[in-house]
Amino acid sequence: MKKLALVGVLALSCLSIASAKSYELTLAGPTKAGNVQLKPGQYRLKIDGSNAVFTDVENQKSFTVPVKLENTGKKKFDQTRVDATKDNGTDVIQDIELGGSNTKVEFSY
Repeated sequence: MKKLALVGVLALSCLSIASAKSYELTLAGPTKAGNVQLKPGQYRLKIDGSNAVFTDVENQKSFTVPVKLENTGKKKFDQTRVDATKDNGTDVIQDIELGGSNTKVEFSY
């Protein structure tokens, strides 16, 4: 019986991992996310625990950045929005509001 329960728990955990939501972002110029420099282009963003994983859609290269997640407690964000500042011609991401959720991803520098 214990083995059956363990298999059920593992199956459910795999299902939740497989259904992890990703968010599409387009970066118009050079962008810094945490300690990672990203080139302009399209990226897929996934949250993996306390890390943000940016995957370049064109060449499938991934970049992992430690982040802090904040549940805003407000209504869900309508769309994914990147809040960035400019520093010497490079966009520096401060936070990202994840569309369809009330989660804000914060980057530290």
